[in-house]
Amino acid sequence: MSGFLDRDRSVAGPGFNRWMVPPAALCIHLCIGQAYALSVFNLPMTRLLGISQSVEGDWKLTELGWVFSIAIFFLGLSAALFGKWVEERGPRRAMFAAALCWSGGFFLSAVGVHLHQLWLVYLGYGVLGGIGLGLGYVSPVSTLIKWFPDRPGMATGMAIMGFGGGAFIASPLSVWLMDRFSSAEHIGVAEAFIGLGLIYLVFMLVGSMIVRVPAPDWKPSGWTPPVDAGKLVTNANVHVSVAWSTPQFWCVWVVLCMNVTAGIGVLGQASAMSQEMFPAQVSASVAAGFVGVLSLSNMLGRFFWASLSDYIGRKNTYYCFFILGLLLYALIPSTGSLGGVGLFVLCFVIIMTMYGGGFATVPAYLRDLFGTQYVGAIHGRLLTAWSVAGILGPVLVNYLRQYQIDSGIPKAQAYNTTMYIMAGLLVIGFCANALIKAVDARYQMAADTAETSS
Repeated sequence: MSGFLDRDRSVAGPGFNRWMVPPAALCIHLCIGQAYALSVFNLPMTRLLGISQSVEGDWKLTELGWVFSIAIFFLGLSAALFGKWVEERGPRRAMFAAALCWSGGFFLSAVGVHLHQLWLVYLGYGVLGGIGLGLGYVSPVSTLIKWFPDRPGMATGMAIMGFGGGAFIASPLSVWLMDRFSSAEHIGVAEAFIGLGLIYLVFMLVGSMIVRVPAPDWKPSGWTPPVDAGKLVTNANVHVSVAWSTPQFWCVWVVLCMNVTAGIGVLGQASAMSQEMFPAQVSASVAAGFVGVLSLSNMLGRFFWASLSDYIGRKNTYYCFFILGLLLYALIPSTGSLGGVGLFVLCFVIIMTMYGGGFATVPAYLRDLFGTQYVGAIHGRLLTAWSVAGILGPVLVNYLRQYQIDSGIPKAQAYNTTMYIMAGLLVIGFCANALIKAVDARYQMAADTAETSS
């Protein structure tokens, strides 16, 4: 098995159809995208002891919010630590490791739920599952960029599209599994975790078996690298260890962090938020459907915006995210006060397309600035911005909500201040994007050095 996982064993032969690679990426990303459906479990997990309602000893929503935050933190941390290893050892080995970690996180979390030990859920889904998230997230990205140098935005959109759409499948599947194993005296969360872990293990192993990498000298038929790639696009390469020291890297880091923080806290509590803002109109099943719709928007936005960025440029694409997002976040509190469920849903549908589009566009942004050779490793290190956002976003939503409620503000209005803060974060992201310019030639690798390294 070890030999089969080696990078050399996954190099595609002559005549290989590059369109066989996106399904392998989707096998991974559709599975790990379940992270965006975790909010479906939040309210049931606050009633594991009381069943029909929370009782003394049940977990609180603020405590459960940390499961998602820990998972996203370890996603970014593992991507940063193992990004170079993924580039060197190949995507097949990384996908195989991701499958074991991700499914193992579900199994350990099921034990934690059964024993009612929250620290085991933190360790399982949060730490072990988060490592699986990081390995699974970055492993297909640089592979597809290398297969599609003529359309890097579309390629990253295909790779990351599945992560946004995973919750569209996982949300109703999770509800069905819980209902299947629930009774009057038991909520089937642990069994649902085991079922999801088994399903994801199979599909992720299939993805790791079918993935291929192009030969070092491979190029698409009839395509030649452009001589003048554009003001922000380079044909040179920057080493991963040097990219850290460039101002461009940190500007993109802030851009991603602000865009993600603004969306991830809301997404992590989407089910509970919709029920609390519209208690008379949104039931638990409708809220689960809302999470699924957001997941679909997240998925489609990744492909749409990343593909559009091939034509309008990455910088202009992010300008769209920040300007339109600012307006929509500022509008959301009014939808709650007016009881406008439709407008509320529409705002978040558009926001989620841009949230997902930000993830899908950023690898191509990095490819434009730093070249293709180390884009996977650089992307892995950039995902530390996601780690920070994964804690900052949910903490803002969860704790500001609780503070507002403790201050006597009705639950339906408890998210208003948070929405205005999210809008302010997008202003910071807009400014960071405006500062990005082409990487200075002194940071780039010499052509002969790049050839030797490859």
